[in-house]
Amino acid sequence: MPLRDGRPLPPEPVRREVEIRVKYAGYVERQKRIVDRLARMESRAIPQNFGYEQIRGLSREGEEKLIRYRPETVGIASRIDGVTPADVSLVVVHLDRWARAGGRPR
Repeated sequence: MPLRDGRPLPPEPVRREVEIRVKYAGYVERQKRIVDRLARMESRAIPQNFGYEQIRGLSREGEEKLIRYRPETVGIASRIDGVTPADVSLVVVHLDRWARAGGRPR
C-alpha cells in the first residue's frame, strides 16, 4: 500500500521497529535518567566523620554496619550486607543536609 504521495511504505520490519521505538521512547528515556542518577549516587563520597548515629530511621543493623565499616561512597554503603535500600536513601538525604550545612553535623 503506497503513501498518499505515491511513495511505497517501508518494509514491515522497519515499520514495526519504528512503532516500537515511538511506543517505548518515554519509558526508555525515564530508565536512562534513573541509571544516570544511580551512577552519580554510586560514586558519591561519604565523609569519614559523617554522623550515622544522628540519622533517625536507620535500621539498627544498618546503623551498626555503617558505623563499623565507614564506607567511602554511597555505592559501597549500598552493598554492605544488612544495609537496606531505605537506609541508603536516608544516608543520601542526610548527606544533602550535611552539604547544605557546610559539612557540619546536625
